[in-house]
Amino acid sequence: MGKSSTTAVVRVPETMSSSSFKEHTDTLNLEVPDYLQIKDMGLGEFVTSRVFPVGGYEWEIRFYPGGKDRHCAGNASAYVFCRSQVTDVSTRFTLSMLHTKGQVQVASFDPRKRVFSPKATRYNEWGHPKFVERAKMESLSQLGEGCFTILCVLTVVMDEPPSLELPSHLERMLEDGRGADVTFSVANQEFRAHSFLLAARSPVFAAQLFDLMEGVRRVEIADVEPAIFKMMLQYVYTESLPPYDDEGGNNIRVMQHLLVAANWYDLGRLKLVCEEELRKRIDSENIATVSALADQQQCKRLKVACMDFKSSPK
Repeated sequence: MGKSSTTAVVRVPETMSSSSFKEHTDTLNLEVPDYLQIKDMGLGEFVTSRVFPVGGYEWEIRFYPGGKDRHCAGNASAYVFCRSQVTDVSTRFTLSMLHTKGQVQVASFDPRKRVFSPKATRYNEWGHPKFVERAKMESLSQLGEGCFTILCVLTVVMDEPPSLELPSHLERMLEDGRGADVTFSVANQEFRAHSFLLAARSPVFAAQLFDLMEGVRRVEIADVEPAIFKMMLQYVYTESLPPYDDEGGNNIRVMQHLLVAANWYDLGRLKLVCEEELRKRIDSENIATVSALADQQQCKRLKVACMDFKSSPK
C-alpha cells in the first residue's frame, strides 16, 4: 500500500577563511581585420581567436557578429571560451573593444567573476550577449578601416578558497533543483529545495522539516510573498541577494518584508543585511514605518538609526 501525502501549513506571524591561492593573469586578443566582411554572419555564428594558455588551461575569444542568440537585438556578442575539458575553473575577466586604427574604445565592461564548467555546455563560456551595437561598428567601418581588436584580461584563480567557489555551486544546485527533496508552496508558486541545507542554516527550518510526518515532501508557506521567499532561499544558499532597485520605493518594501521573514526563520546574518539596507534608505516619508518595524522585530541598530534621524537638525 502506498503512503498518503500530507501538506503541512506554516504561518508566519505579522510581527516579528582564509586560504592561500595563486592567480595567473594574461591578455587574450582577437583582431577583426574587416568588420564589413563578417557583418552578415547569422545568429550563433562566430569567429575565434587563437588559443591562449592561462593558468594551465586553454582559452579563446569568440565574437558573434550577428549576435549569439535572438535576444541580442541588433548587437554583436563576445564571449570567453574554455577549451580544456577539466573540472570547474574560477576566473575574473574583462572584455573590451578598440577601433584599431584610431585606438578608439568602442566597448568596455567592468570585471566579472565567473566559474567555467567545461563539462556543462551552458557554463563553458561567459561574456556579453549585447557587447557592442552592430550599427556602431558598421558606422565606424564606413568612416575608415573596419579593423577592430577585442581584448580580454583574464585571471585564473588557482586553489581558490572554498568560500568563494561554494556559493556559485550552491546557486546552481538551487536553480536546477537536482537532489531537491522538499517543495514549498507560496501563494500558488512552488520552490524546490534541499532540506538538509535549509536545516543546517536555520533552526526554524530544521524544526519544520525534520518534525514533519513521514512521507511529507510539501510545505505550504502562508503570509510570505513568493518574491520574498525566493530571495530568502537564494540568501540561504549563497549568502547574497539578487539585484533589486529603488523604483517606486520598492527596495524599502522588499527589505521590510525580507527582514520579517529573516527574523522568523532565525537567519541572523540576513536580518543584519536587511537592517543595513533600511538604515541607508531612511527618510522623512518612511521613518515612521521603519521605526515601528525596528521595534516589532527587535532591531537595535535600526532603532538607533531611526532615533539619530529624528534628532538630526536636517
